[in-house]
Amino acid sequence: MPILAKNKQARFDYEILETLEAGLVLSGQEVKSIRQGQASLKGSHVTIDKNREVFLINASIPAYKMAGKLTNYQPDRSRKLLLRKKEIDYLAGKLQQTGLTLAPLSLYTKGRNIKLEIALVKGKKKADKRKSIKEREEKRQIQRLLKTKFR
Repeated sequence: MPILAKNKQARFDYEILETLEAGLVLSGQEVKSIRQGQASLKGSHVTIDKNREVFLINASIPAYKMAGKLTNYQPDRSRKLLLRKKEIDYLAGKLQQTGLTLAPLSLYTKGRNIKLEIALVKGKKKADKRKSIKEREEKRQIQRLLKTKFR
């Protein structure tokens, strides 16, 4: 399952409570562009509208370079996500709680299909972010020490 795009900022800004896998409604040239690693999830988010449809907003998928001139192509357009009705109802119920939101984590292939990992998340406080940074720095320092010790 090769990962084609990650949203690193979401993992830093939010505490991940639960993850789900969703399909995407894409055009053929968008699929080719994603498979080339051109997609970006930076600054994107997931919403559920009043018709109980789930959309990925602000994900950037540039036009496929070999497609030629495309008219009216919008790389940041909203893309519909494919989830079961039961999953959508569950997520809509969870979003009614204060402080919870949906964030895209990664785009990856599963067989022939392109899937999006979305997560039910809760925002981190500034102190929690500092703690994450401190843990990451300690982990790096340990790795450096181990690397130099076993040379």
